[in-house]
Amino acid sequence: MNINGIILVAGEGTRLRPLTYTLPKPLIPIMGKPLVVRIIEGLMSNGINNIYVVVGHLGFLFRQLLGDGSSLGVSIRYSEQRERLGIAHAIHRAIEDGADGELIVHLGDNYFGEGLGRFIREFRESDYDVYVVLTRHKDPTRFGNAIIQDGRIVRLIEKPREPPPNSLVMTGIYMFRDSRDVKKAFSTLKPSARGEYEITDLIQWFIDNGRKVGYSVTNSWWKDMGTPQDILDLLYLMLDEVKPSIEGEVRGEVNGRVVIERGAVVEGKVHGPAYIGRGSVIGKDTVIEHYVDVESGVVINGGSLSRSLVLSEASLDLGRARLVDSIIGPKSRVRLSSGNYSLILGEGNSIVSTA
Repeated sequence: MNINGIILVAGEGTRLRPLTYTLPKPLIPIMGKPLVVRIIEGLMSNGINNIYVVVGHLGFLFRQLLGDGSSLGVSIRYSEQRERLGIAHAIHRAIEDGADGELIVHLGDNYFGEGLGRFIREFRESDYDVYVVLTRHKDPTRFGNAIIQDGRIVRLIEKPREPPPNSLVMTGIYMFRDSRDVKKAFSTLKPSARGEYEITDLIQWFIDNGRKVGYSVTNSWWKDMGTPQDILDLLYLMLDEVKPSIEGEVRGEVNGRVVIERGAVVEGKVHGPAYIGRGSVIGKDTVIEHYVDVESGVVINGGSLSRSLVLSEASLDLGRARLVDSIIGPKSRVRLSSGNYSLILGEGNSIVSTA
């Protein structure tokens, strides 16, 4: 039977505006690589080379970056979800466009600390019709909840106002044995109160019709990039695992686990864990504190940064100012003289403060 990966990237990322006005969430790079590319690499390393990418908002940017997938060693086809009608609808769009057989569905703004290998292996070696990955979360109301009895999922609830005691939440990976069953299940669905075809309702059809629905609980961290803080949390988790590598030029000082890519120049101080991308310049009066990701072509002069993500080709003139818990959009310009700041800037924004 065929096996296809489906990556869902059609969302608008409204909680990440202004950043997502021009840059979809899955295209935000961390340590030099967009999240969607990391997901594709994870699927490919588990033998999944045929991938459907379901696009919507700014879909042309995915086509520009990924093309037909040949540069990544996979085959990519695109499906379009013109209206935001939910995850189940997006999966169905891919099936309509040719995704058949076994389906490994991955949300484009999710990332798993332990990778995908164990989940995909457990599904493929089992006889489950559907397989999902669950975890515990401090705010279960943001996600679909799974009610488990005697080791079985008996009911799924989408974003409950009052989560069941000890509930587990659904993460953003769903596996289906046969696309024909998914099509049949989808044909029975009606939009929810929020006007979407819910993934929880789709999988509930399998439960109600006596199909085998299995699950695993991830034994590592999982991040859903819904908010700016979620992106920064993901950055911190990934930097925690970074291995030092210096290919650029260090004229200043580097301490701890730091990656400095080729063509980067460090004249100031960089304290790890940190990442300095290709062609970026860290000026001699600049201090990069812990948990900072500076993407490619960035120029920073003066000041200090901590727990922040600076996207490509941004220019920061910080004087004696300190940036903390910030995301600076690509091609943005920031000029500060002093003080402490936490900024979320979209692409091409400009901030000047002489205070």
